[in-house]
Amino acid sequence: MAVPEVHVRPYWELVFDADGDPEPGRRDRLLREVRERGVRDLILLTHGWNNDRDMAVRLFDRFFAPIPSLAPGAALGYAGLRWPSMRFTDEEIPDFDRARAASAPAAPVAPRTTLDQGTRQALGRTFPHSETVVGKLGGLLGEQPDRADAFDQFGGLTRQLVGVRPSALGADVEGEDSPHTAPAMLQENTRAMCEQFAEALEAATGLAGFRLPGGLARAWQGAHELLRQATYFAMKRRAGKVGKDGLGPLLGRLAHDAPDVRVHLVGHSFGARLVSFALAGLPNAARNVKSVTLLQGAFSHYAFAGRGALKGKQARIDGPLVSCYSHFDMALSTMYPLASRLAGDDRGAIDLGVRWGAMGYDGVQDIPGAVRLTLAEALRSGVPGQGCVSVDAAQVVRRGEPPAGAHSDILHPELARVVLGAGRVRA
Repeated sequence: MAVPEVHVRPYWELVFDADGDPEPGRRDRLLREVRERGVRDLILLTHGWNNDRDMAVRLFDRFFAPIPSLAPGAALGYAGLRWPSMRFTDEEIPDFDRARAASAPAAPVAPRTTLDQGTRQALGRTFPHSETVVGKLGGLLGEQPDRADAFDQFGGLTRQLVGVRPSALGADVEGEDSPHTAPAMLQENTRAMCEQFAEALEAATGLAGFRLPGGLARAWQGAHELLRQATYFAMKRRAGKVGKDGLGPLLGRLAHDAPDVRVHLVGHSFGARLVSFALAGLPNAARNVKSVTLLQGAFSHYAFAGRGALKGKQARIDGPLVSCYSHFDMALSTMYPLASRLAGDDRGAIDLGVRWGAMGYDGVQDIPGAVRLTLAEALRSGVPGQGCVSVDAAQVVRRGEPPAGAHSDILHPELARVVLGAGRVRA
């Protein structure tokens, strides 16, 4: 199989480790060459849940592909940012090479129970020295033992795998990191949480005509989802660290070395959190970030609000913050708020979206003066030049199977046009 590559030029690839440290050679090449190549507008895109270079590069290549023809007169440069994240490899991703048929009914999809080999390997790469723990988790999911302590064991192993202490998850709003208010999935009765995840899966897949079995098997299918969500929350914290400690300072260096280069940040899923937290690490003197576009952002819709961890940080952008969202994103409509909720909150999954909702499901919330547009309006009239803007992208972001739904359905020229419009990139 051919090694994937990005075909737009000039293109640079940045690589950060889990601590936010960039690979020096790639960083220095970008800082050196961006002026030499006469770049006026640099579009930097980062992934959210790809677990290897091939997947990330395919995303970069496909998203960037229509941009040269959309802005043929612009002096553009492109950068893809890779960071150590993962997804469960048995999870469906929309086939973007296939003709889209939005009106076709979805085929029934059974929730996963066992860990496939690709996911085991991805867990091992993402959480070093975890082979024994991953093996035990896979064994429990495969055997589904009928023992009272089996779910407690599964919960303990999950916490051990992701290395999560209640105060180490990374907060989007005040209170999330309190030891007394850890996400319920990591603190409450594990079997009860598995049952709740099973209920949410049933609601999501029920649209496709599938219902979960009852009893023990139902709870173990919820256990698979609990593990998946726990790994995502470890990635959430990592994304914030890479953004604040890694990308933010690099953008500061870029502002110093190439002050005329206008930067446009684009992030998908947890990558949206990464580019947002880069604003917190951006030096005060840097004014080179001209737009930030969040594609199905997997972090709190209150992050930039009064109690948010990024309160007021949108002012660091010399341009707009644009959040593209879609109600077809099942990962963010049900699973994310269920996993995000704090211990002691006894509301059901249906009522959790308001308090624990994600940016990519309903846009930016609780920001005075924020603007809300449909995708058609944003494409027809553009977005404001400053402030927070929420764009309902459900017109195109609509394909994907449960439990993620349309979370990764982002490779559309319409979204590339939003990025160019937000950045006032001259065609």
